[in-house]
Amino acid sequence: MDPLLDAAIDRVYECAMAPSQWPLTLQKVADCFGDVGCILLYSRDDGSYGVIQSPSLDQVVASYMADGWNSRDIRAIHARERGYFFGRDVITERDVVTEQEMASDPYYTEFLSGFGLKYFAAAMVSPDAHTEVALSVQRASGKPAYTDDELSRLAIIGRHVERALRLSIRLLDEGLAKNGLANALTRLDAGVFILDALGRVKFSNAAAEKFVGNGVDIGSDVKLRFALPHDVAPKTGRGSLIELLPHHQRPIQIQRPGTSRPLMAYLLPVPQSANPAHDFLSHARAIVLLIDPAGAPPDPALIRDLLGLTLAESKVAALVGSGAAPRDAAEKLGVAEDTVRKALKSVFAKTGVSRQSELASLMARLALRKAD
Repeated sequence: MDPLLDAAIDRVYECAMAPSQWPLTLQKVADCFGDVGCILLYSRDDGSYGVIQSPSLDQVVASYMADGWNSRDIRAIHARERGYFFGRDVITERDVVTEQEMASDPYYTEFLSGFGLKYFAAAMVSPDAHTEVALSVQRASGKPAYTDDELSRLAIIGRHVERALRLSIRLLDEGLAKNGLANALTRLDAGVFILDALGRVKFSNAAAEKFVGNGVDIGSDVKLRFALPHDVAPKTGRGSLIELLPHHQRPIQIQRPGTSRPLMAYLLPVPQSANPAHDFLSHARAIVLLIDPAGAPPDPALIRDLLGLTLAESKVAALVGSGAAPRDAAEKLGVAEDTVRKALKSVFAKTGVSRQSELASLMARLALRKAD
């Protein structure tokens, strides 16, 4: 048991329903490593972006943006290209810069040192097909570099952040959270069911109810049910979805009649500490978020989970598997064409295919390719 880690993860899921809590939650994440603070940087494929930081880093982020350090961040610049060759979705200094660069580059000698900072570790996550997120902890100078064990811990936190952001970022995008959680969920275009400890439906919005009878059912006992694949089915048979929460972080693919595109279900726990803040969450234990991928681009996170790729490789697979030429994929991703081609070789090796047409067929079989 790791009390700091458990507390941070609980706070992360509170943020799924209350995005305004992210700054204080990010500090809890930093506390897991004894670090100064933590940053959540998200960017979208339309060029927009946002930054959320723990209060301890308010001045750091303000200077980073106002003084032009965002265009001189050697760590971010190198990570954009080199990130396609990591075997993991967590990076730190030794992945992107040399000791000599750390000793001489102004980003280290002027910007970071001015705030008493040095090392970073970042987990890359993707809460939807249009958004990529870096969860980055910042370490004070004088402390040692991040260890492999610490990177593994950050990877764990990153996956929970990704799950929470699937709901949280939708509330932020629509500006709904300020209207109260119940009203916000009612108006959300993604399907939402809230379940109690027995898996009974306590709340559902209109977007969720349209799926009832189309791959999703509510029994006479008011329990939410859908056909579960054998690899995720509770050991008790057709038991409650609640049983999956502690262990199952991947989305559940729900087959629907008349289409090869599955409905994706994401399970988010509701921490008991969140209930007092929202009366209608009394006795709630889980949120089921339903996403219909029809007509949307392939979700890199889903490709990562199903094909065993890194998130960077999954971005390449999503584009090339949807018909984009490597040159076009490189332009879309903002990297060199050679970077995409090398990443594509890794994708081919891991998936057992040898050409772009085979990758497209694989994506189609898994219903991961955008519908024509």
